[in-house]
Amino acid sequence: MDEAYHPRAPAWEVEQWFNIDQAPTLGSLRGKVIVLEAFQMLCPGCVMHGLPQAGRVRQTFPSSKLAVIGLHTVFEHHAAMTPTSLQAFLHEYRITFPVGVDMPGGRDGLPRTMRAYGMQGTPTLILIDAKGRLRQHHFGQVADLALGAEIAELLIEAA
Repeated sequence: MDEAYHPRAPAWEVEQWFNIDQAPTLGSLRGKVIVLEAFQMLCPGCVMHGLPQAGRVRQTFPSSKLAVIGLHTVFEHHAAMTPTSLQAFLHEYRITFPVGVDMPGGRDGLPRTMRAYGMQGTPTLILIDAKGRLRQHHFGQVADLALGAEIAELLIEAA
């Protein structure tokens, strides 16, 4: 497929990272399929579905072939969702995959990476193929079996 059909994923604009020493980039993860889980810690769908699913994906697929990245993209309740609160949240919910804090946006309040990816809200799950191209964009809950099939297809394609 050409790039007109599967555009390159925009760079992540992150102000702080958790659970990792070296900030991951699309370039540093090239060759791996990326599961990007955009969430807010006060989002019930994120806490009940999106984040646990991201954890299951990380446990199911080899880290040599797939990276799970969390993106805390705050577009409401800014005062409550600080990096300090996020750090406690990640610890309490035992979220161990890398999580970046999306860079705050402009007048409309949308964080920069959220805007660049055209996200409608949270949870949003995005699949990026091993060449760094956007392949899937899911807003809301995604069935595990469907997601597993989509990931498997991208892993086979990358092999």
